[in-house]
Amino acid sequence: MTQKRTFVAADYAVFAVMLVISAAIGIYYAIRDRKSKQGTIGYLLAGRSMPLLPVAISLALSFQSSLTMLAIPAEVYMFGTMILWVDLIYVFIAIIAAEIFLPTFYRLGISSTYEYLELRFNKAARIFGTLAFIVATIFYMGIVMYGPALAFGAVTGFQLWIAVITTGLVCTFYTTLGGLRGVIWTDVFQGVIMFGGFLAVLIKGSVMHGGMGNIWRIAERGGRIDFVHFETDVRIRNTVWSILIGGTIRWAGMYAVSQSQVQRYLSCKSEKHAKWSIYLNVIGLVALITMGVLCGLILFAHYETCDPLQRKCVQKHDQLLPYMMLEIFEDYPGVAGLFVSAVYAGSLSSVSSGINAMATVTLEDMIKPVTNLNDSSYTWISKGIVIVFGLLSIGMAFLLSTAKELLQAAFSLMGLMMGPLIGMFTLGVHFPFVNSIGSISGLLAGIGAGTWFYVGSKGIKKSNDLIRKLPLSVETCATTCGGESYINGNDSWVYGMNYTTTMELPSTGSGDGDSYITSTTLPFTNTTLGAAAGFQDDTPFYTLSYHYISAIGLGFTLGVGILVSLLTCGWKDRKEVDPRCLRPPFDHWMFRCCLPEKVRKFLRFGIEWEDNVPENEEDLKMEESKRDSSNGNSEGILSEAYEPDRVPVNDKDDVNSV
Repeated sequence: MTQKRTFVAADYAVFAVMLVISAAIGIYYAIRDRKSKQGTIGYLLAGRSMPLLPVAISLALSFQSSLTMLAIPAEVYMFGTMILWVDLIYVFIAIIAAEIFLPTFYRLGISSTYEYLELRFNKAARIFGTLAFIVATIFYMGIVMYGPALAFGAVTGFQLWIAVITTGLVCTFYTTLGGLRGVIWTDVFQGVIMFGGFLAVLIKGSVMHGGMGNIWRIAERGGRIDFVHFETDVRIRNTVWSILIGGTIRWAGMYAVSQSQVQRYLSCKSEKHAKWSIYLNVIGLVALITMGVLCGLILFAHYETCDPLQRKCVQKHDQLLPYMMLEIFEDYPGVAGLFVSAVYAGSLSSVSSGINAMATVTLEDMIKPVTNLNDSSYTWISKGIVIVFGLLSIGMAFLLSTAKELLQAAFSLMGLMMGPLIGMFTLGVHFPFVNSIGSISGLLAGIGAGTWFYVGSKGIKKSNDLIRKLPLSVETCATTCGGESYINGNDSWVYGMNYTTTMELPSTGSGDGDSYITSTTLPFTNTTLGAAAGFQDDTPFYTLSYHYISAIGLGFTLGVGILVSLLTCGWKDRKEVDPRCLRPPFDHWMFRCCLPEKVRKFLRFGIEWEDNVPENEEDLKMEESKRDSSNGNSEGILSEAYEPDRVPVNDKDDVNSV
């Protein structure tokens, strides 16, 4: 019988130190800022005074949590390296966020992203946008909180609920005490831990298996090295187009308009610092994803002929890397604790970011508009809201613990909300004729269509032609982890460019819309998988790749939003929109050299436009001084920015005065 490996005292010590330091950072900023006069702006936006480097690190870690540490290596182990195309997505979203949305948000001096929706449309649009963000974030927090609990339970035998509650309470504790400033600096510390955990696995795994060159060759003959799926079939799980199109829309929703990220941009000292923080964060994102993919290759090389899933050593794909880590570091006390600390650090950073962001939008969008309290009261209310959302995230983690594939479940749920949200903001920023009725109708239509697809796809069975789950082997395994004899034959396979293997695919489905049917024999090559017998494609819509769920939401939001607006006098009223809420994308300097003025004029929809970019550093400082003159209270800026009686659209002088 295989002996179960567990933590030793040194591992627990390393893990405990990580939790204590994370909590201590929150305590430090609570004590340091206890006499601060910045109030809620100091607590929720770090006084708008954060330097760019820690903000960039925090941006990179906010959504790179246990998904990166656990699910990316498992994805490579099961499906190959196509997921590495995500690195290119981060370049696209950095440009979108920094050049289109950030200037609009920053120059309006807002505290909540969804304040923009009120300036551009009305209060109802703001409330709908806020609620969509809160729902999406609670789901996501539950997933990333469950991730480290999964790892911790796999390597220590701890009860799942103990691990989940530990994560949630620690996050809630230091977020409540330290506010955004404490969250950002805790992210910096946790980022060091995450990179340390990845490096430990990469170095040890590389040494054990003869270097990364040999690991690459092993993965290549096992079909894991594959970057060239350019098929246009939208049903295939991972293609370049599905990853780039769906991923760009999903991550644009998270990085360009999500409060979790925008809140960090707005905490920077200046717009220039905010832009640099976005571009610098791409370096961290690419590094983390690439390290995750390399760990996945090491994972495959290590279990090349003895798959722990079929041996029943682990129950879920996302437990594979923690299981391997405990094996390879068996003789290195404390290193296993470092890796689990890294997984926890990733989730702590994401959960604390989400909790802080939800507290901000709840206060700014739902409580302040209907109350009239002093700033001290609002600060205490903020801390109470943080506690409530922390507890809700813990509860959501239990509900989501049944997902079999963490990465796919997270991406599906994120895309379901983020596609419609980026669509709603796109309608506001780029289409002056879209009105409040159209924007709300578009948002609801996008969420409804995405939900319809997600729920409908849950029971659909797909052939392995579409899923492309790669074969695994137990050729060298003598027994299962339970001690039973293992009979080789149907589950063994032969490496090569063209070969045939006999394997059984589960008939119960993955639980995330990628169910697949049993096949007796499966012809496999490095580029093609034969069709499984008996597959009936009766519902093609539900067999779309899960990556496209965000595109479905975006498409319905834009289409319905534009149509409803045109039917409700939106075109007639377009010139009454405050130009500071608009930003024609093709008037940006990146496109001026490529698009004729006639084309760009047409895309302004009859609105005069002049980019209100500060000409020099003095103009930029004047804008910052104007924003800060309200002593951090965004309401002063909002009252100036939003004056319904103003019709400045065709007055260039007024545009230049922004």
